[in-house]
Amino acid sequence: MSDKFFFKGRKTPKPKHESYGYNTKREVKVGTAENPLQLLVQTAEREAEVNQLLADNQLVGVITVDAEQAEDIVLLEGLLNKPQTTRFEKTPNRNEPCVCGSGKKYKKCCG
Repeated sequence: MSDKFFFKGRKTPKPKHESYGYNTKREVKVGTAENPLQLLVQTAEREAEVNQLLADNQLVGVITVDAEQAEDIVLLEGLLNKPQTTRFEKTPNRNEPCVCGSGKKYKKCCG
């Protein structure tokens, strides 16, 4: 007989990682062994500096030395200079002491 009349549910069990939200289609992080940074510098001295930067930040990169072309280390600078999240101080609740130091409640003083 056919399963469609008597069986309710999946014929093949659902894999666990799908139900737990595991990301199976993630991209490989730039700067790792699987996806190294592609960098271009003009001199051997600059190559040594960039190698030191890579070693200090535990990144992997392929450095090409070519005096004919302009230097291209944009990917490395982007990884090193990530923007920081702006955080603001929480304003006090109405019945907490005022931040100005007057000793009054916030709602009576500065609120």
